[in-house]
Amino acid sequence: MNGAVELPLGAAELSFTAAGEARVRRSILPSGVRVLTEQVPGSRSATVGFWVAVGSRDEAAADATRPSTFGSTHFLEHLLFKGTPTRTALDIAISFDAVGGEHNALTAKEYTCYYAKVQDRDLPMAVEVLADMFTSSLLDPVEFDNERGVILEELSMAGDDPGDVANERFFEAILGEHPLGRPIGGSADTINQATREAVHEHYVANYRPNDLVVTAAGALDHDELVAGLERALAAGGWNPALEAAPVERRANAPAPLAPTRELTVVQRPIEQVNLLLGVPGLVATDARRSTMSVLNTVFGSGMSSRLFQEVRERRGLAYAVYSFSPSYSDAGLFGMYAGCAPSKAPTVAELMRSELDRVARDGVTEDELRRASGQLAGASALALEDSDTRMSRLGRAELTLGEFVDLDEALRRIARVSADDVRALAADLASRPFSLVAVGASEESDFEGLVNGPPRSDAA
Repeated sequence: MNGAVELPLGAAELSFTAAGEARVRRSILPSGVRVLTEQVPGSRSATVGFWVAVGSRDEAAADATRPSTFGSTHFLEHLLFKGTPTRTALDIAISFDAVGGEHNALTAKEYTCYYAKVQDRDLPMAVEVLADMFTSSLLDPVEFDNERGVILEELSMAGDDPGDVANERFFEAILGEHPLGRPIGGSADTINQATREAVHEHYVANYRPNDLVVTAAGALDHDELVAGLERALAAGGWNPALEAAPVERRANAPAPLAPTRELTVVQRPIEQVNLLLGVPGLVATDARRSTMSVLNTVFGSGMSSRLFQEVRERRGLAYAVYSFSPSYSDAGLFGMYAGCAPSKAPTVAELMRSELDRVARDGVTEDELRRASGQLAGASALALEDSDTRMSRLGRAELTLGEFVDLDEALRRIARVSADDVRALAADLASRPFSLVAVGASEESDFEGLVNGPPRSDAA
């Protein structure tokens, strides 16, 4: 493979060899179902995922014609494990437990995925069970009410975690009224108000053949997997003669963002303040995403990073400190996190901001650039030892990026990043409006004038 491979929605069949002699194939079935596989030499297991490009951002507020669907995507994820006409919830669990497999699901802001990891001989079973769940969930009214209680407990658990609270408020502060700023799981109010009818409507509208993307990686045969999938979907009532084009990918032009708050302080009587400071970032398809990876690595990923060395090693102000850069189809964030004593929080926040200003002004060294490239290369190679990562990479490539980038191409892109590229991106980010979230025993007055004002002397 030489360069990225485009994944046009009009190409029914694609096949190519990726790094490490892995064989990648994609088939688009007449119904619009997309199947992508990566056959990995020497593997004895496989991971398969059933994806839809529907996440929390796709939910709607209540209006005159319908109730709110906030939280429905996450609610539905839970319910698909609760039984079909041919399998009870216990049957689904036993199917995987009996073979030592793993199965789970995740709801994200832009997609939902149901997945399983099994030995190669058990892959047909995994495809059959996941297809049954996907096509034929009962959404039983009794199970619906039971699961409402489970989800409320899950939200309560997250509400007791100051890190989770800080993260939710951080997305709200930076993304403002954009749907990506809403919490994935909804709130206690929206879950209490959810009706089976609204969740069922969400299911019928979004779990259709041309919405489905199936990705699998590891020890597998593409043709056998496709044949088994077609049988399983037909058994679930999907008409194999139905013809439809795959749903279009989301628009990837950056959305206009209006951050809602420069400073958010949530008071909690706990020992540490959970600090998040950041700015709007890059969309997932931005040509600078390799530069962002290098910047994030130099700046706040690992024990040799700028943040770790300055905040923890040099000054001893925090135990956990790092940066991160999530990206979505039309928005993104660049953030910095630290957990520290309340008395140290203003200094740590100012240090995080001043470190980004320093990179924007002075750039990074060639040694830092080489070290970041090595760190990214090693971490990427190690991650791809796991079929879960490969399966997820296929899903992201198909749903969001529209291209497949293997390890060799990813490393080529990283190698092309220059110190000037990193400095320019840091300068761009540092020019954007900052938002700060603090959860703990702090007051707003502790941070007044700090977020977007001139640097303080105590951070020098």
